[in-house]
Amino acid sequence: MKRITFILILLIGLSAVGQNEALFEAANKAYNEGEYTASIAQYEKILEQGQHSAELYYNLGNAHYKLNQIAPSIYYYEKALLLKPNDPEIKNNLAYANNMTLDAIDTMPEMGFSKFYNRIVRWFTFDQWAYLGVFSMLLFVLLYIVFYFFHDATRKRIAFILSLIGLLVSIFAVAMAFVNYADFNSNQPAIVFDNEIAVRSEPNERGEGIFILHEGTKVNVLESLNGYQKIKIADGKTGWLPKESIKLLKDF
Repeated sequence: MKRITFILILLIGLSAVGQNEALFEAANKAYNEGEYTASIAQYEKILEQGQHSAELYYNLGNAHYKLNQIAPSIYYYEKALLLKPNDPEIKNNLAYANNMTLDAIDTMPEMGFSKFYNRIVRWFTFDQWAYLGVFSMLLFVLLYIVFYFFHDATRKRIAFILSLIGLLVSIFAVAMAFVNYADFNSNQPAIVFDNEIAVRSEPNERGEGIFILHEGTKVNVLESLNGYQKIKIADGKTGWLPKESIKLLKDF
């Protein structure tokens, strides 16, 4: 009975994968034929089934960009970049989409060490750092076993040095995974979807409008209260926006 259940689960899983691949190919075909709205509908069907990938979000961003839909295109490019933080094509297309936004916000400058530190930490996602840590640890164990069985002094020395390097890389990668994960949880980026919205000083309609944001602008959510979310923009300004005016990027 257990074997039959396992086979059924496996067949259902394979069927879902095949269906998603068919949807993805159909969406790509529609995109290549210039039917961007139809391609978006096909891509979204895959998302509705709980599947996501950098390639899927990237293609959604491209389709929305072709329709001059600023906020959705930036939203999906940013989501793709979360999964593949160093992909040059995603970065390039995101830059083009950002050029369509109206808000020119000066980014707070990073100090030299802080900039270098953040670049290293965000080079990979936290799960990629973890994979590197596991792989390096396995390499350390393998090389240490090789060191133990070698009799030649030179080979033993090389194996020992390489095993130590593997251990150090593993420790470093695991540390970066923890730091990256903490950073991932502490930041809640979002994209403004309203064409134009006043950021208020309080979480209600009576709050004074302190500055204006337009669609496609990236913000960071600090807290939520009474259907409003406190946001911070790149130049350090903060204020409150209605919850429905923005979409969180990390809602995988």
